[in-house]
Amino acid sequence: MTDRTTQRRAPATTTPAFTPTAVVASCAGFVLIGALQAFYGPAIPTLREEFGLTPSAAGLALSAHFIGGVVGVLLFDRLYGRTGNRRILGASYLLMALGAAGFALAPAWPLALTAALLAGLGFGGIDYGLNQLFAVGFGHRSAALLNILNAHFGVGAILGPALIGAVGADRHEAVFLGFALANLPLLLCLKGVRDRAPRPGEADADAEPAATPGSPALARSLASVLAVFVALYVLHVGIEAGVGGWEPTHLEAVGYGAGIAATATSVYWLMMTAGRFLVAPLALRFSAPAIITVSCAGMTVCLLLAAVPALAPYAYAGVGLFIAPIFPTGLPWLHRAAPRARRAGAVVIAASMVGGVAAGPALGKVIEWSGTQAVPLLLATLSATCLAATLWLTRVTRSAGP
Repeated sequence: MTDRTTQRRAPATTTPAFTPTAVVASCAGFVLIGALQAFYGPAIPTLREEFGLTPSAAGLALSAHFIGGVVGVLLFDRLYGRTGNRRILGASYLLMALGAAGFALAPAWPLALTAALLAGLGFGGIDYGLNQLFAVGFGHRSAALLNILNAHFGVGAILGPALIGAVGADRHEAVFLGFALANLPLLLCLKGVRDRAPRPGEADADAEPAATPGSPALARSLASVLAVFVALYVLHVGIEAGVGGWEPTHLEAVGYGAGIAATATSVYWLMMTAGRFLVAPLALRFSAPAIITVSCAGMTVCLLLAAVPALAPYAYAGVGLFIAPIFPTGLPWLHRAAPRARRAGAVVIAASMVGGVAAGPALGKVIEWSGTQAVPLLLATLSATCLAATLWLTRVTRSAGP
C-alpha cells in the first residue's frame, strides 16, 4: 500500500450526518439485518415439517428475502434526497419488524413468503440507506466507519444461527417475534440522523476530492466506470457466497471430516467480520484503491493456496480476512469516482445482492462439469478478475493533479 497524500485537518463546517448515539444505533441495526438473513437457514427443517415443504420450496423464504432486499434498495434510492432520511429509515425498520412478526405468525406458506418479502424490503432499505449515508456523511473517515458498520452485519450473521440453536429451531417463531420487537427501540435513535443527505465530501473538509470535469474519471465513459464497479461488486460477493456455500463440500472432498469442514466455514465468516474491524484504522491512513488492491491480491493468493489440501482450511480463513474490506471500502471510492451518478450506490448494492443469490446455482453448474476439487481454482479466477478490475479503476479514477 502507499500512503495517502497528507490530509489537512480542517474542522467540519456542516451538521454531522450522525450523532454518536445514532452511529451506535446504526451498528445495532446492522447486527439485526445480519441476524435476519441468517435466521432462515437454521429454521428450514422446522418450516418443512410445519408446512409440508420440499427443500427447494423451503428455500424460497431466503429467495423472497433477497428479492425484497433488491426492491428495498431501489425503492430507497428513488426516495433518497426527496424524503427525509429519518422517515425512510424508520419505515424500513417498521417493515422489517412487521415482516418478521408476520413470518412468525403466518398460518400458511404463501403468507409466510409474503412476510419474508416484506421483511426483505426493510432489510434492503436499511442496508442501502445506512451504507449510502455513511459513504457520504463522514468525509475521510467514511471508509473506516463503513468497515465498522458492515462488521456488525457479520456479528449478527454469527449470532443469528447461534440464537436459533439456543432457543431451538422448533421455536423459531419466538426468535422472529423477538427480532421484530428489537427493531422498535432503534426508531427512537433516528433523531440523531441528519434528515437531509449531505453531498459527497460535504460532511468533512478532509474528504478526498471528488473527480473534477477535467479528471481522467470523467474523461472516460461514466458508464464504463460504473460497469467495472458493478462487476467488482458482483464478483467479490459471488466469491464471498461461493466460499461460504462450497467450502464445506470442498474440504470434505479432499479428506476433512464434516465437523472440521463446518468449523472451518464458521472461522471464514468470523475472519471476515474481524477483518472489517481491523481495517478500520488502516482506512484512515491508506487510500481505498490501495486497500482494495491488496485485498484482491491477498484473496487470490489464498484461494490458490486453498487448492492444496493441507493448507485449505487456513487459506479459506485468509480469504475471509482479505475479502472483508472490499464492500465497505469501495463505496466512498465509488462516490468520489462518479459524483454525478446519483444512483451509483444503489446500482452496485442491488447488483451485489443479485450476485450473492446467483453465485450458488452458477457455481453449482460449473462444479458439475469440473468437479468439487476445482472450487478454489474457479473462485481464484474470479478473484483475479476482481484484481484486474481494481487496477483498471485505480488508473482511470485517479484525480488529476499532483
